[in-house]
Amino acid sequence: MSRAGTPLASLLGPWNMLLMSAYCLPRTLLKLLREGKYAVLLSPGRLQDAWFNDFWGGMAGPNIRRDAGIRVVPLLEGRASAGDVVDRQVVPGLAGTVVEVGAGAGLWVDVYPEVACVRASGEGEGEGEARRRNVGGSRAAVDGVITRVYGIEPNRDQHPALRRAIAAAGLEDVYRIVPVGVEDLDDATKWEGRVEKGSVDCIVSILCLCSIPEPEKNVRELYQYLKKGGRWYVYEHVRCEHSWYMRAYQGFLNLFWPHMIGGCQLNRRTEKTLREAGPWGKINVGQPSVEQWHQVIPHVMGVFEK
Repeated sequence: MSRAGTPLASLLGPWNMLLMSAYCLPRTLLKLLREGKYAVLLSPGRLQDAWFNDFWGGMAGPNIRRDAGIRVVPLLEGRASAGDVVDRQVVPGLAGTVVEVGAGAGLWVDVYPEVACVRASGEGEGEGEARRRNVGGSRAAVDGVITRVYGIEPNRDQHPALRRAIAAAGLEDVYRIVPVGVEDLDDATKWEGRVEKGSVDCIVSILCLCSIPEPEKNVRELYQYLKKGGRWYVYEHVRCEHSWYMRAYQGFLNLFWPHMIGGCQLNRRTEKTLREAGPWGKINVGQPSVEQWHQVIPHVMGVFEK
């Protein structure tokens, strides 16, 4: 969804996603029947979670990871300005305590060792250090140490794949799955852990704010977890603003999209929601310049600094 493409490809691309999702549904139903998970079949919410897990993890997710990675990795390194990737670091990269919103099946877990040194919190220098690679084999990793990652993912169908991704990246001592929603992040009675407000150095949201419930409320809630000077790295798709006819086309697609793509809403005004979450010290975001008038699923990319 992140490639500019031709007008025809951009206009028809979302329908291809819907067709892939529809193709996946019978396989999900058969799998649940074989496994005897009849209660899931009778629960619309749990069925949608299982369906989305099969569609995203097995079909759509890897393509999204490939296409969006050319922007997301530089973004997390601090090399994004006004919506475009730049050659120099304009803000610090990820470091300290990180909250990843919508961790899903772990599509982005392997990025953390790429963009910074990752070390288990509380361990001595050099101990518990995960892999540190040069991004693309040509640039040194961004200075900074990630000591803890909290991955918010209330859809438990995604957890097995997420755990595998954590293990593959060597982050078992650093990355912790949070199996509840944003509203319970600081509630130790809801999960085996607690994140205190005002304790987070960085928040990462990659193509996830489109599907969280009550986005204005939950984005304001997340804002409170950031320290003063903390950074929110965002790469999200947003409402078309180019013209009324593109907004109308996007709105028509959105009649079907949330029901077939895991509750995702195509036309949320996510940048506006983030700007209004609270006072920001700096904002450096924008739509990638390669995305032209025909982009049905445009994006906003950049960093908000508290």
